[in-house]
Amino acid sequence: MVQEKAAAPPPSPLPGPAAPAPPSVKWPKEPPARLLARVAAAVAGGLALFLAFPPLDWWWSAPIGLALLVISVYGCRPRRAAWLGYLAGVVFLLPTLWWVSPIGVDAWIALVAVESLFYAAWAFLTRLTLRLPWWPLWPAALWVGMEWCRSTFPVGGFPWARVAFSQGESPFTPYAALGGVPLVTFVVALCGSLIAYAAVRYLPAPRRATGAPAPRDRRLAVAPLALALAVPLAALAIPRPGDEGRSVNIGIVQGNVPGKGMYAFGEEPAIVLQNHANETKRLAQAARERKVLKPDIVILPENSTDIDPYRSDFARSVIDESVKDVGVPTLVGAVVSIGDTERATRSLVWDPVKGPGAYYDKRQLVPFGEYTPFKEVFLALFERARLVGRQSVAGTRPGNLPMGPVTIGAVNCYEVAFDATVRETVRAGGTPLAVQTNNATYALSNLPPQQLAMSKLRAVEHNRAVVTAATTGISAFVTPEGKVSWQTREGVADMNVVKVPVRTRATLATTVGAAPEWALMVMGVGAVGVAAWRGRRRDDRMR
Repeated sequence: MVQEKAAAPPPSPLPGPAAPAPPSVKWPKEPPARLLARVAAAVAGGLALFLAFPPLDWWWSAPIGLALLVISVYGCRPRRAAWLGYLAGVVFLLPTLWWVSPIGVDAWIALVAVESLFYAAWAFLTRLTLRLPWWPLWPAALWVGMEWCRSTFPVGGFPWARVAFSQGESPFTPYAALGGVPLVTFVVALCGSLIAYAAVRYLPAPRRATGAPAPRDRRLAVAPLALALAVPLAALAIPRPGDEGRSVNIGIVQGNVPGKGMYAFGEEPAIVLQNHANETKRLAQAARERKVLKPDIVILPENSTDIDPYRSDFARSVIDESVKDVGVPTLVGAVVSIGDTERATRSLVWDPVKGPGAYYDKRQLVPFGEYTPFKEVFLALFERARLVGRQSVAGTRPGNLPMGPVTIGAVNCYEVAFDATVRETVRAGGTPLAVQTNNATYALSNLPPQQLAMSKLRAVEHNRAVVTAATTGISAFVTPEGKVSWQTREGVADMNVVKVPVRTRATLATTVGAAPEWALMVMGVGAVGVAAWRGRRRDDRMR
């Protein structure tokens, strides 16, 4: 008789050794040579981005720099990608934002240190999306999102050094008329990603987390390179509004200041006011002698008077005398008192008969320059923070100011970097745009040419001529096609009268506003979500 085998007893409920956990996914150790190559690519990418910006204006190095940044993080650990992105951000921003150093080297270094965090976040998220199909799209979309975050946080954002602002006059510039600054950034970044895609076909394949080498098909490199060339060429087909047959003669005055750096306005009051009044009179005399065109209106810079004309009879009389001499409405830049403790940076229309009238108060204020964020903390910790003096109050409405035969779109200095501020001014009827700026603290640095590049892009974006009046330079006239028709040298008193086309037709970018930017950001965030979901599923299968 065959005895049946007894069934296995159930597992004992008594505690015992735990079952081994599923193995975690580990990245293989990267050879030192490959890590060094990543670091070199990140550094070279940051440097190439800097070279694209004014004053060098090597616009073509921007897509190359972005390609190097993508290559540096391709196939590496996400955390390593983050510090590579931070390194690239530091290398890029240190020379690009060198103009901040007159305020203090510590302020310059601190700003770069904070802003570079955004590039670290971009690199971390980009690394996740490089496993997805059509991956050249995702780094470009994420770059748009990163620049939006930089332009929004903290304390109102800092939109300087956006990739589009390196494209003031390049084959990519016409894209501004379709989707504004964000679309220009996207197409430049997309070209960089396509170049990176082509390049990695020829690089040694990094090993995957499983230890298996990633496959390569070098024939796939041809198509992305062709697309990278086609993107800027396609800009030639973008329709642009034409001339409307109207023009206005605008006088531009650059009066200069007596000092430099943090003390550019000097110790003696009224010097800056007198300089601009004298230069306005010189323009009036040149017009009478027919050396320049007879102006219809005149634009003076931001801070063209260093004394409040509402509270000083002397300042009022000096401005009134010079405006009466030129005989046309004049846009004066003044810092005026609001109550006993606050102030406003004001664009003030001064009529030769009626005196001061309509005005626009600056809406985008400069942190630590016009107001002190977290005032109680910074005023207690830093003596230099007290140089701000009275805290500025932001305006609440766009700068559409009727002047003579046109409605000027007043934009104050720092505001030209903010998409919404300029767009709302154009939508309110401002044409042409008048950018009043005070770059005296940063004279002869790389700030004035960077700001002029922004004006070039704004002109194309909104089909509006842009007239810039600066205390020390660069004052300029930019055509609606984004070409600089006239400009001054820095650090000299100068004036001119330019014939400016008046355009009223809106571009698609003006009409749709921020919609392209939001669409690109949603695309980037969606790619990150898909990459994270797929990565978790893959890790589960590997375990």
